[in-house]
Amino acid sequence: MSSEKEKEIDLDSIPLLDYLKQAIPVEELRDYSSVRRIGSIDFVKGVAIVFIIMAHAGGAWLDSTWVFLYALMFTFLDILGPSLFVFLSALSVVFSIRRKKGTLPEKVIRNRIFSRGIMIIVIAVIFNIVSIEFTIPGYSFPATLWGWNILMFIGASQIFSYYALKLSKISRAVIGMFIIFTSDTIRLWLYQGKEAGDVIISILHYIVVSPSPMTPLLPWLSICFLSSIFGEYLYEAMVGGTKKDYKKLFRTFLYWGIFLVLAGIFLGSNGYIPGGFTPSELPINEYPFIDLLNVIRTQSIIPGVTYPGMWEFLIRGRAPNMIYNLGAALLLIAISFYFIDIKRKMNIFISMMNYYGKVSLSLFLLHFIFITLFLHFFNLVVFVFVVLSYIGFWGFTMYVWNEFYGGAGSPEWIMVQVGRIGQKTGETVKKEIRIIEEEIKETVHKIKREHDKDSKG
Repeated sequence: MSSEKEKEIDLDSIPLLDYLKQAIPVEELRDYSSVRRIGSIDFVKGVAIVFIIMAHAGGAWLDSTWVFLYALMFTFLDILGPSLFVFLSALSVVFSIRRKKGTLPEKVIRNRIFSRGIMIIVIAVIFNIVSIEFTIPGYSFPATLWGWNILMFIGASQIFSYYALKLSKISRAVIGMFIIFTSDTIRLWLYQGKEAGDVIISILHYIVVSPSPMTPLLPWLSICFLSSIFGEYLYEAMVGGTKKDYKKLFRTFLYWGIFLVLAGIFLGSNGYIPGGFTPSELPINEYPFIDLLNVIRTQSIIPGVTYPGMWEFLIRGRAPNMIYNLGAALLLIAISFYFIDIKRKMNIFISMMNYYGKVSLSLFLLHFIFITLFLHFFNLVVFVFVVLSYIGFWGFTMYVWNEFYGGAGSPEWIMVQVGRIGQKTGETVKKEIRIIEEEIKETVHKIKREHDKDSKG
């Protein structure tokens, strides 16, 4: 009997609770959501989570003189925020599904994806209970359970991406673009129906947009269909493994990134101000990102400067913004892929961002703990020093947690445990399939022997 089979039998014979109590290797905690052999994905994910921490801290900690700078930077650098994070997560899921295709039964792959997605959604629901209760008026429990925050959408995107992969690339592209170009009209209809007091439309608005419309189902659902296309290109390049395959992937991401960025800017060059649903206004409660314009207008450093509006391609949740952000994500991945995976560049900064990317789920949840300690307290110089120290503190905390305490209880640890349950189930299924195959072979041989015996007789 081979060592591989011994491992499978031992795995199958261990009771589930005892199996989950076994220590998880640190490498497995770091790599639970990573696209292995592609360092640039973790790097970009690390950059995204660092920016998210800096953005949240900036909005809370900068004093009234400098808070406009947070809003200005947030507006133009939102390409490093949730859209990039969700795109990378969906990309990783697609790669994982394709890599396991053919080695595990379809049911096992589906259960793994669903269990991880549902677990992230459960964490997002707990996050919603706290965040919506204290930040969005007009909602109380149990209405606060539902909200399209970044975690909720990452969890849902795991499931959506699984089904998107069953379609052809062209079908996914058509569906993704259809979602983007119809989302503004649908959301206008939902908003007007809700404001008019229509109960059914209000329920639909609650489901599609939610009390926290930062990453609503429309147009964000398009990411799952479009990212799955590029996820397959990524997987095909990794299967090829040659420098030619890598350069082809780089060019694909680069050219499409440039095209989508320019298309987003062209389609979203008109400006909006906070207000109602008019040709030049958008309501803050439907598109909360536009409220950053009011914060930008508080600047008093340079007198006489006016801010007539915010370009639509910069307003999160609008169709041109979705196209622009998808293009920016492809550009960022392409540039990082070129230097890290093709040119093999490595230094302390890249290594640090890779690590932050691997523990990004924990960092997203943990960094809120001390955000309220210094409300509008720091000027720009002090803020830069404090926020970099804060980011370093959480990185060091995660390192100690994982290296010395096995990461027990962290979100990554929970995700790995969910995956291990699926792995144990998968090994059991594979063993049962082998037993059935052996029984079929034995039956065939028995029938053949009886037939040969009858022929001789």
